[in-house]
Amino acid sequence: MKDPYELLEVDKNVTDSELKRKYRKLAKKYHPDLNPDDEEAQEKFKEISEAYEILSDPQKKRQYDTYGSAAFENGGAGGFSGDFGGFGDIFGDIFGDIFSQGRSQNRKRPRKGSDIQKVVKLTFQESAFGISKEIQVRREVECETCHGKGAKDESKIKTCPKCNGSGVINNISKTPFGTVSRQTTCDNCHGTGEIIEEKCPDCHGTGRKIKNEKIKIDIPSGVENDSVMRVVGKGNAGENGGSYGDLYIILKVEEHDIFKRDGLDIYYEMPISFVTAALGGNIDVPTLTTTQEYHIPSGTQTGTKFRIKNEGIKSDRLKRQGDLYFYVKVITPTKLSKEQKEKLKEFSEISGDEVKEDRNFFEKLKDLFD
Repeated sequence: MKDPYELLEVDKNVTDSELKRKYRKLAKKYHPDLNPDDEEAQEKFKEISEAYEILSDPQKKRQYDTYGSAAFENGGAGGFSGDFGGFGDIFGDIFGDIFSQGRSQNRKRPRKGSDIQKVVKLTFQESAFGISKEIQVRREVECETCHGKGAKDESKIKTCPKCNGSGVINNISKTPFGTVSRQTTCDNCHGTGEIIEEKCPDCHGTGRKIKNEKIKIDIPSGVENDSVMRVVGKGNAGENGGSYGDLYIILKVEEHDIFKRDGLDIYYEMPISFVTAALGGNIDVPTLTTTQEYHIPSGTQTGTKFRIKNEGIKSDRLKRQGDLYFYVKVITPTKLSKEQKEKLKEFSEISGDEVKEDRNFFEKLKDLFD
């Protein structure tokens, strides 16, 4: 015989609970009912069952630890019995796990309906300020004619003769270790325990109908792209009087031509003239609702960031408002008049064509090539 410790993948110091857990795992894997045409799996199941009977019995375990497999060969006193004596709790647990899917789980109890999803598109402004929208949803609702029963008349609902209303059928199968009984869902009533003799003409026995329904939703301000809203009770109809499922709305926010978003803050690139950047001056800065006058200091460079507090997106949920940021982009003129060119030449001669702010850059560049 094979080493029971190796078969069960444990060592000599294994505890009873660890041994039981390991055996249950392997027994499920190699059980004949789960491997009906696999002779190798059936043999493996027999071996691990024999190994467990030895290691789970203190006396047999001592005999094996002392004498090895010789204690159980040639009719030894501690030989393997083959009848699974003392395995009741183990096999009850294993079979319960293996066959639980076929057992009746009180199929007549109320069950909540399934949830549904709906994608709703929003403009940038709608996401920023919030909006009420009317959307159309396609969902399953309870049939108004039969009130979800599926029958034209409740008196036409009869107990399934095949399973006697239990919703399950007992199947008997023979294994190398005896007869095993398991339960499967009744194929005649599909587990309901009932047969409808005359189906509802409107829903054809399903108890449900597909309905296109308009629903009004209130989208709060400050929602972001891929935000999810839940509308309770606007999913599909439940079963056996169970509650409706929920509707989950996935919000898709369109990008704005100017504004970009970072949380509740908004930002964009603001073009200004060369003169304004050099001399400074007031410019009109757009916000989400209007424009504001803002002073640009002299000597402003491209990429300089400015902030206007509390002009970002306001969140109803977070109870706060973000800020607005704009980055300056100095626009170089491309079409100059003769007079403008002469003035710039004069400016170049006066300034010596120096880029004073970047003098350190040119000094580093000189060092690089020396």
